[in-house]
Amino acid sequence: MSSSREYPVVPAPHFQVPAEQAVRRTQAFADTMALRRTVRDFSDRPVPMEVVDHAIRAGATAPSGANLQPWRFVVITDPERKRRLREAAEVEEREFYERRASQEWLDALAPIGTDWRKPFLEDAPAVIVVFEVHKGPHTPRPYYVKESVGIAVGFLLAALHQAGLATLTHTPSPMRFLNEVCERPPEERAYVVIPVGYPADDAMVPDITRKPIDEVVIRL
Repeated sequence: MSSSREYPVVPAPHFQVPAEQAVRRTQAFADTMALRRTVRDFSDRPVPMEVVDHAIRAGATAPSGANLQPWRFVVITDPERKRRLREAAEVEEREFYERRASQEWLDALAPIGTDWRKPFLEDAPAVIVVFEVHKGPHTPRPYYVKESVGIAVGFLLAALHQAGLATLTHTPSPMRFLNEVCERPPEERAYVVIPVGYPADDAMVPDITRKPIDEVVIRL
């Protein structure tokens, strides 16, 4: 290994897990994640903010281009701000469903049963709006922004699910209204809206299946 580095380094962490234990851990994690479903009906049961904070901390450990960590996590719990968020989102969503979406897209959404109404944006105890951070007056140019933020969101969703919380990934289009609702500067661009909470007692989800592992894995 070269010793001529021109940047500071520290010893690599060694998180060693015996092979048999590694199998058990990954199997347990996969089994738990297999229970994760998108939920649109939330209970009004409060969500522990400490759990949300730890989940966001897990998301923020994601790798990122040049380690610039181009993400912001805006946590909304204020009822009035959630109401504003819902109203603005439904304006865009109604336009999408009634005018912008192709019939092919609408047909693909039909089995899921979604429409322009988004009550979960108010019903969920917390809503996390994740923003991409782009170059601005006080921020350097980031690299691989969408890839970096996408990985962070994946970590976040997994952490929330492991805590027994239900989530939904909502992507209204366009999303510029979220800068105003969340009071964020222009160099930040909304990536996804994630309602967080516990499922309502009578919550239902579409009867769907996931592709078998042999269909999505190619071994060479």
